[in-house]
Amino acid sequence: MPELPEVETIARTLAPEVESRLILAVQVLDESALEPGAEAFRALVLGRRIARVGRRGKLLLLFLQAGGGKDGGTIAVHLRMTGRVLALGPDQEPSRPRVVLTLSDRGGGAAQLVFSDVRRFGRMLAFAPGGLERWSFYRDLGPEPLEMTAAEFRARLSPAGRRSRARIKALLLDQGVLAGIGNIYADEALFRARIRPDAPAGTVNARRLDALFAAIQAVLAQAIAENGSSIRDYRDAHGDAGAFQNHFQAYGRGGKPCPACGAPLLAMRVAGRTSTFCPRCQTA
Repeated sequence: MPELPEVETIARTLAPEVESRLILAVQVLDESALEPGAEAFRALVLGRRIARVGRRGKLLLLFLQAGGGKDGGTIAVHLRMTGRVLALGPDQEPSRPRVVLTLSDRGGGAAQLVFSDVRRFGRMLAFAPGGLERWSFYRDLGPEPLEMTAAEFRARLSPAGRRSRARIKALLLDQGVLAGIGNIYADEALFRARIRPDAPAGTVNARRLDALFAAIQAVLAQAIAENGSSIRDYRDAHGDAGAFQNHFQAYGRGGKPCPACGAPLLAMRVAGRTSTFCPRCQTA
């Protein structure tokens, strides 16, 4: 599933191709991709200008503008496992498209915004002005890990009560605790911070939480600089693969030697996800 670095990369590569263009037509090849349905979606987006492309957590956001510069609502794209958003020229044929937005021409360049999705789990949602903020999924997202302080991070990861007993990786994956982190970057950050993924959050002291926070920010920043991680399906808005997978130290490397000590990396299940760690370097 595309995580924060991948969605951020898509937003950055998509923005110069689509910003300031009008949405002229919506071709729907799979109505299940849209919320609300096709006609309601068209009514919300046709004739709107794409004013800005952004991201919140793992959501790609297209902020729309109506006539007179008024707020025109928002399109949110939840890519889920295999979703892609591509900027294509008018004569390019998209692969496995679910929705195609035809955009106004501004003297060359992309004229199509294509949402494709092999597994068909992703969604493209349209909201009237103010609707995005009322959507429960969006409203309940935790803070952005690249926009918070170490003290705020400690407060999110080590509150009293139920969360203190939760395993540390489960909290990192909880989008209500932090927005945008998934399996890849949780494993990589925990490895750098030398913390086992199954360590109870309440047992991780402030010093180690600060190390984990620094590791999360460093891993995310490096992954964004590398245009994300391409393992199977992920591509940016130009169809290009990322390169951070070439720097994995833990994720997906179960049975291989630890890059720090040489011990075989082990795998376990945490929060329903395979978690790879070093039994020697990472402690509870």
